[in-house]
Amino acid sequence: MTAMDDEAAMGEALIEARAAELHGDVPIGAVVVRDGEIIARRHNERQLTGDPTAHAEILAIRDAAAVVGHWRLVDCTLYVTLEPCVMCAGALVNARIGRVVYGATDPKAGAVASLYEVCADTRLNHRPPVDAGVRAAECSMVLKQFFAARR
Repeated sequence: MTAMDDEAAMGEALIEARAAELHGDVPIGAVVVRDGEIIARRHNERQLTGDPTAHAEILAIRDAAAVVGHWRLVDCTLYVTLEPCVMCAGALVNARIGRVVYGATDPKAGAVASLYEVCADTRLNHRPPVDAGVRAAECSMVLKQFFAARR
């Protein structure tokens, strides 16, 4: 795959989000990009695995670390369709991720800008740059359609 921009990478995360729906999980997808190429791609698997930590971001970080061969992901960017929660934002800080890009904001559980600002907290030893709102309307629509179908 050739080097990709934020819009294209988020498009790949959206593909992952839709894959989560196939097994009844909330449609959130994530990809990790390094040197312009996707090195990890995952979606939520909480329902599939029964694991409450099986968020798209956590799974993608684990896979990316395996590819890199180290837990420090300083030269990687994580793209995720929904603003990370507290657990995932903490994992991004601990993984020393180089950059975070998300689509839709999460006013109920977002921990990057909405409820908390974990990635910008000066008390922590790593503060990755964050870009929000990439393809936000599409990311939000996938979630809205998922929950509307369950009502």
